Amino acid sequence: MNIYYRKQIWKIFLLLFAISIGVLSLWYTNDLVQKLSKQEEEKVKLWAEATKRLAAPETGMNELSFLSEISRNNTTIPLLLVNEKGKIISCRNIDSTEIVKDSNYLYTLLEELKLKHQPIKIPIFSEQQLIYYDNSVLLNKLTYYPYVQLTVIALFIIVAYLAFSASRNAEQNQVWVGMAKETAHQLGTPLSSLMGWLEYLKSQGLEENTADEIAKDIHRLETVTDRFSKIGAKPILTKLPIDEVLNTALHYLQTRVSKRVKVEMKHDFKTEQLVPLNKPLFEWVIENLFKNAVDAMEGEGSITLSVFEKGKNVIIDIEDSGKGIPSGDFKRIFRPGFTTKTRGWGLGLSLSKRIIEQYHKGKIFVKDSEIGKGTCFRIVLKK
Repeated sequence: MNIYYRKQIWKIFLLLFAISIGVLSLWYTNDLVQKLSKQEEEKVKLWAEATKRLAAPETGMNELSFLSEISRNNTTIPLLLVNEKGKIISCRNIDSTEIVKDSNYLYTLLEELKLKHQPIKIPIFSEQQLIYYDNSVLLNKLTYYPYVQLTVIALFIIVAYLAFSASRNAEQNQVWVGMAKETAHQLGTPLSSLMGWLEYLKSQGLEENTADEIAKDIHRLETVTDRFSKIGAKPILTKLPIDEVLNTALHYLQTRVSKRVKVEMKHDFKTEQLVPLNKPLFEWVIENLFKNAVDAMEGEGSITLSVFEKGKNVIIDIEDSGKGIPSGDFKRIFRPGFTTKTRGWGLGLSLSKRIIEQYHKGKIFVKDSEIGKGTCFRIVLKK
């Protein structure tokens, strides 16, 4: 299985695991809130019964002391005792400072309590009185606790993900830089040897055309070595005519692909456009996109490179007539390790994105793609 998809499966598994913990926590806390709410309702009913018995003339002295103790024990649940006409007779566990500030506070509170719980009716003498009550402070806090808990879990997941991503990216960068510099170092010795052998072959009467072609490939290897040596170092950008750079890159590539691949370049500039570029690295990007296009067309089709200016930017569109890319993969193809090929490490486009966006402060993305018809990559660079 592709390493990218394995990572995606692990991410989905961890996300589902975190969601499961959140849902179970929410369910458990909600169940606890329901049980506590029921207990508080029973306490209010007990308080109402004690109040009713205290007012009854047949209540004895021994029972009176017990009922008074029950009444005093309610120190957490806010209560309002209201007569049949809606007048508040008494209150318990209500903030006295609010009552002092606002004379209508109790009646405003009464309207709120009417929406929270059904009133408990108690007959006192010949009158039917009503008890309206609210949840205790503890129960109210517990009601909001699951949402606080879910927020904390979500923040933990986000922080953990960002930390993991930062650590992974740093590790990937170190591996890339180390591998690139080691590759450049390893290529140095055989390159020097090849240059020596070329000079020797020339002295032995090697045909000039053959020697020139060998020299081009040696120069190509020098360019590749130079590219690898620049990975991880701050690149030097030089203002260069973009059309000339692209023409040079395409000329080299065009001579090394099948003649069944038609390559065309279009540019629409009123004046020469200079763009800050690191030539070896930028050519590497064009090479990666060009080779991907050839692979997508399976060695037969057309590649059109269009260059034009738009505001303060220079736009480069590379369009092929290949098999196309599914829309769901537009962003994934730039991630390290993602590849649809049976051979390859899935690093070409990831490296291209790094070169364009980190080194040249530009943008590269899939502008458009249609299955069976082709793909268009767009590069945006500052003038």
